Amino acid sequence: MPLSTPAPRKHIHTRQVHCVGYEREDGLWDIEGRMTDVKTYDMKNHDRGGMIPSGEPLHDMSIRLTINLDFEIQEVEAVIDYAPFNLCPSITEVFKKLEGRSIGPGWTRITKNLFSGTQGCTHLMELLGPIATTAFQATHLARTREAESSPQKSSKPVMLNTCHALADDGDVVKRFWPEHYQGTAQTTE
Repeated sequence: MPLSTPAPRKHIHTRQVHCVGYEREDGLWDIEGRMTDVKTYDMKNHDRGGMIPSGEPLHDMSIRLTINLDFEIQEVEAVIDYAPFNLCPSITEVFKKLEGRSIGPGWTRITKNLFSGTQGCTHLMELLGPIATTAFQATHLARTREAESSPQKSSKPVMLNTCHALADDGDVVKRFWPEHYQGTAQTTE
């Protein structure tokens, strides 16, 4: 069901976040995210020649995490193609601090500790959330196949208790992962 019909309005700004996951031939995975901000009006800006014209990105930045199937980050590349300040692209190398870390529980806390405030770029940091969920989605089939072929490696699915539908005491877990179901079985009298 779509959103309801809005009140009369005027389009001012568009932010687009686009994430894609790629399986590489070497067994690793590239997870890429790109974020753009575009205004529908001309915007004064000192560092971009005095004006950012309507339709030209205020922000256009991307980040690629190269991971393995255990979500360990092997390599990071960040770029800023458009920004409001000439200084902005100089922060991209700081995101290499993610190399050697893993996407998983505490991811948001880790990224905020590393890159919040003056330690990073707010927009690149914001991309790390959707990139993480894209990593899980992109590698799902490969991780499922790996778990099926290596029963000893199989364990509790990482997505349990990440949302109300996947609560370990709910119907979805009871149906798909009964061995991890934590609810009480209903008995009929």
